[in-house]
Amino acid sequence: MARTYSILAAAILATMVGGIWLATVMNAPDDQFAQCRSGQVAGGTSQIGGPFELVNAQGETVTDGDVLTGPSLIYFGYTFCPDVCPLDTARNAEAIDLLEARGQMVTPVFISIDPERDTPEVVGEFAANLHERMIGLTGSPEQVKAASQAYKTYYKAQPADDAYYLVDHSTFSYLVLPEHGFVEFFRRDISPKDMADTIACFLDNA
Repeated sequence: MARTYSILAAAILATMVGGIWLATVMNAPDDQFAQCRSGQVAGGTSQIGGPFELVNAQGETVTDGDVLTGPSLIYFGYTFCPDVCPLDTARNAEAIDLLEARGQMVTPVFISIDPERDTPEVVGEFAANLHERMIGLTGSPEQVKAASQAYKTYYKAQPADDAYYLVDHSTFSYLVLPEHGFVEFFRRDISPKDMADTIACFLDNA
């Protein structure tokens, strides 16, 4: 009788262990970066990002394959922006420097959503003043619109009678890894250190 109870207990234990293992496997997250994320992206990360064709500071037409050759931090803005863009891109540049001090290289990318005023030369100068490795991109209205739509950003120029109009736009920064595409976005209230820490987590788990 005692032997029967022992066998029965062993069987129950094996079933429980097997059930726990199966539940763990079934519920294991497919996202290798789950521990790095602060929230979920509506529709999933596969819905954001994609190919684009823009113009660099040298006036050369480039694609996402030419530009995003390593971990990159992308921001959509415009050089005439009076406050938000300079603050956000300066924050991004500081985070990039913090990462570089740790031995992790990330390229900052600035994409203009104001092609009427942001020529290749203007964007190039703006980017160079913010960070020596920042890549400035512009393009035709059609090229800029296509890039913006790929990353689900918003922008709209305000009506104006002169060249000093403002452009309403979204203010997210996008982390892109070559082998994974878009993996995370950052709101403008995040600090340079917290941004650098989060990006480092993605790089460590890539």
